[in-house]
Amino acid sequence: MESNLPLHIKKFNDKVKLMNQTNKQNLTLNANEARSLHNEIYELLAYCTKLSKTVMDSGETSTNVRMDGGNW
Repeated sequence: MESNLPLHIKKFNDKVKLMNQTNKQNLTLNANEARSLHNEIYELLAYCTKLSKTVMDSGETSTNVRMDGGNW
């Protein structure tokens, strides 16, 4: 799954992993990293909303969605 993630979400995931491995209590993003991460998260949410609407419009009565965050 991780190979399918957008670049800045991968970078964020790597930073969180490193933070956890080093037992640090804080994670800092510079403004550009924060903007890029925000854009990718927003695009994913917009896609999920569009996909959900498409499924609802198709008349499907049952949908299962699993969003577990991978290994964050």
